[in-house]
Formats: sequence, structure tokens, C-alpha cells
Amino acid sequence: MKSRIGRVTRKTKETEVSVVVNLDGMGKISVKTGLPFLDHLITSLAKHGMFDLKLNAASKDGIDHHLVEDTAIALGNAMDESLGNRSGIVRFGYASVPMDESLAEASLDLVKRQYHKIELSIERNQIEGISKEDLGHFFRSLAQNLNICMHVSVKYGENDHHKVEAAIKAFAVAWKTAASFDKKQRGIPSTKGAM
Repeated sequence: MKSRIGRVTRKTKETEVSVVVNLDGMGKISVKTGLPFLDHLITSLAKHGMFDLKLNAASKDGIDHHLVEDTAIALGNAMDESLGNRSGIVRFGYASVPMDESLAEASLDLVKRQYHKIELSIERNQIEGISKEDLGHFFRSLAQNLNICMHVSVKYGENDHHKVEAAIKAFAVAWKTAASFDKKQRGIPSTKGAM
């Protein structure tokens, strides 16, 4: 079986990000962005998505928006690359994940057709030092660079931290299912014969 590893380095005048994703790893996770809540969310993604992840991101201009965006772009590209041609995968994944009073759902299709609908229902302007708009932008940038169809929705909740954490965990659990191998699947999981 071919290794499913994605490696991406993104260097701009604003940031420097390096990511290694191993979909079939042993649960080794190292995430360093300089933003503790972002580290926590990405660590949760790898932990509950059950893949190895090494991610280092540094800001060159001190602007959090650029760091959040470029981290999501590089992570999405690495996850996309790790899927290879997507032969033999389950392809679809769905999860409903509670986080105390909050509930989030995610539905994924790992087809190479980018679409996303993300509803985080965040009310506060900032959560753990990251702006509401940057958290939404993280999810959107990740989805755009994954090259998949992704629907993530917070159904209800009161605590914005819990809402965002439920959303990333729901995405992670749906990803784990969709990216796993289907023992019955032969080739590309599509009637078109291509993704």
C-alpha cells in the first residue's frame, strides 16, 4: 500500500508554514503556530481525524489574519495531497459531535470538486484571542484548499468556544471516515471513473 503523505511548505512575505500529513500514521501530532487556540483546534483535527501531523507556522508581519489564513491554506493543501488520486477510499463521511451544550454536524464528499457551506454561529467578536472573522476564514480557507465538498454547521450552543471546537471535531470525525480505505472499493469511488 502506497504511503498517503502530504508535504507542503508555503513561504510568503507575510508567513512561513510547513506541514506534513500522514493519513496512515500512528497519532504523532506537533502543532506550533504561535496562536494557542489555533494550535488547539488543529491538534483536535489531527487527533480525532486520526492522522499524523507536523505543522509549524510563523508570522513575519505580526498580523494574525495572515497567519490563520496561510496555515489553513497549507494544511488544506497537505491534506489534499495526502489523498493521492483518492482510489479505494470511502469518499463520504458524516459526523454529529457534541461539545457540552453545543452540537455540530459535518458532511463531506472527498470528490475533487470544491464546495463549502460553513455555519459556525459565533456570536462574540473574539474567541481565545482570535477574531470571529478569522475563525470563519480558517474554516473557509481549509475547505477551499482541500478540494472537497464540505458542509459544517453548528446546530445550537451557547458557548462560542464550544461551538468552534464541536465544528472542528465533527469535521475531523467525518474526515476520518471519508478518507479511510473501503475494503470493497476497487479504484476510484465514482461512477465516472474519475474524481
